Amino acid sequence: MPNYRLEEKEAFTVLGIGTELKSHYTDFAGINKEKQDFWQAVKQDGRLEALKAVASNDYIFAVSEAVNNKMMYYAGVLTDAALPEATRVIQFPQGEYLIVEGEADTSDALGNQLTGIAFGQVLPEAADFAYVGGPNTTVEMGQRNGMVFGEVWIPIVRK
Repeated sequence: MPNYRLEEKEAFTVLGIGTELKSHYTDFAGINKEKQDFWQAVKQDGRLEALKAVASNDYIFAVSEAVNNKMMYYAGVLTDAALPEATRVIQFPQGEYLIVEGEADTSDALGNQLTGIAFGQVLPEAADFAYVGGPNTTVEMGQRNGMVFGEVWIPIVRK
């Protein structure tokens, strides 16, 4: 099983700018293309810079959440500020989180790698904990040696 850890986190809030993902939840290629297109758009039109300007740290969050039976996806930051272009304030609960660390050549590759490991390997093999829904996020934490590094944070419950 890949390296992972379980970590207790305080409740936290991410301010996000989002989009609805229209691909079927099993169409990974379609979902990844939608996510890539979304990131390209928020970088080009300045919305990501607006978020970063009010952030309380340098982390960039890519949040997935089911809202009213829709698959939603957000670019977000930790902040207490408000922005007119923000579409959602995403509440993450206090509790235990599955954490998988990694690094990749690009932000997109990092997100795909971490969610693939967490949802494709760790969670299916976990005997004593499970993901039962709620928002989950990949967190881009910075760059080193030309690589993007970060973590995926998934709220879990003990079985």
